[in-house]
Amino acid sequence: MFLVLFLLSLGSAGKAEASGAKIYLDGEQLNLPSGVKVLNVNNSIMVPIRVISENLGYEVKWEKSTQTVSVLDSVTAVHMNVGKTQSQVNGIEVQMSIPPMLQGGTTLVPLRFVSTEMGMDIEWDNQIKAVYLTSSAPPVATEPVQVSPPPAGSVGSNPGAVTPVEEVTPVSALASVDGISFVDNQLLIAVSGKVTPKVFSIPSPDRIVVDLPQSFLSSSFAGSDQQVGKETILPLEGYPDVKQIRYARFSASPETVRVVLDLHTSKAYELTHQNGLITLNLNIEQTAAPAEPASSGKKIVVIDAGHGDGDPGAPSVNKRWEKDFNLAVAQKVGKLLEKETQIEVVLTRSNDTFLELKDRVKIANNLKADVFVSIHGNSNNSSSANGTETFYTRDASLSFAKIMHSHLSKATGLKNRGVSYGNFHVTRETSMPAVLLEIGFLSNKGDETQMFKEDFQNRVAQSIVDGIKEYLKVQ
Repeated sequence: MFLVLFLLSLGSAGKAEASGAKIYLDGEQLNLPSGVKVLNVNNSIMVPIRVISENLGYEVKWEKSTQTVSVLDSVTAVHMNVGKTQSQVNGIEVQMSIPPMLQGGTTLVPLRFVSTEMGMDIEWDNQIKAVYLTSSAPPVATEPVQVSPPPAGSVGSNPGAVTPVEEVTPVSALASVDGISFVDNQLLIAVSGKVTPKVFSIPSPDRIVVDLPQSFLSSSFAGSDQQVGKETILPLEGYPDVKQIRYARFSASPETVRVVLDLHTSKAYELTHQNGLITLNLNIEQTAAPAEPASSGKKIVVIDAGHGDGDPGAPSVNKRWEKDFNLAVAQKVGKLLEKETQIEVVLTRSNDTFLELKDRVKIANNLKADVFVSIHGNSNNSSSANGTETFYTRDASLSFAKIMHSHLSKATGLKNRGVSYGNFHVTRETSMPAVLLEIGFLSNKGDETQMFKEDFQNRVAQSIVDGIKEYLKVQ
């Protein structure tokens, strides 16, 4: 029924193959047809939509006369046209940063579009040239954690994280896991060498996960299997809290051992690490969650500076990065909100670091924030596109979006593009009113000139604060 669509050779300026790039979906490498390659186009990674979509169970159709590619399932219909930045998601127009293109009969779309419009998390590893895609957001942790790596439903899957590659850390540089047991309602892990365990919990079903990075399963450890993702199960009897324990070599790069406790119900825990013995103690009382800023009566506001570190976002016409603009405005908003006695402000990032989309959402949801604001700079293949636009996803966010945009558009003085629906991960998966602000177009010379001026950023920051205060009815 379908024509085979895959990449045609693009030799024009600004387009280059991400040489030898691989695509991993939910931890599994996708097989690309002969001649198909991931492209880097003006610092935007372009991926073959058919390969990804069909592996997710979508139907892909191609209309040659209009050069339209459609991605369909029972609830979602995405229509894109080659060479055009306008797309439609369930009948709603959505702007793409770079238009779809053809190479060798294959349609490629920006990786950022795959992330936002298909509800996926993405990671691009530029050193090894690999794209990592996670098809759904993981559950939100219910207890405080030391580190929050991307949780997974089983030991042998690794959504959202760097997937195993061929390079393997020398065993001499790794810690050895010499034994795993469960005694007196305590998980005991014997290790040789230096290791910093990471622990987090996952609901539905309830689990506690312990990751041991830069570690390997000792060959003397009975029952250990060195195949990545191959689980060993320790069944338990007589323990009301724990059903079973699973462990495996979770990743080859970096070498990581993962141990999972499958629980009968949610359980508080305490982790200690002394003299080569890691102990996860379940013999502690289940206490209420730690006091949150809201307990003081303050409103909690989460400010999200989009992109960061190895994910620079869109480049400007003067070769400046979106991530830097986003952070500068977010920091200014944070300083202003810190002066508000009735508001507690949290920045998802306060420096040039990278957070996955699900982690930005997790911060806001775990805090039970009152509002969430994500700050971005827009971009378009046409340099004439300009102006300020505010996006929302859920109906509960519409009134917040309208108030925020009213203040923002006046402050920027740029073209008023209005309030629009946008199926963005951070505005879709958050549980409080949430907006994504596209302050201006980095691809437009006039907008970009203003956006990197100090007084412009100050006005924008103040307008964001004013909009938040109006919505929250804070004086």
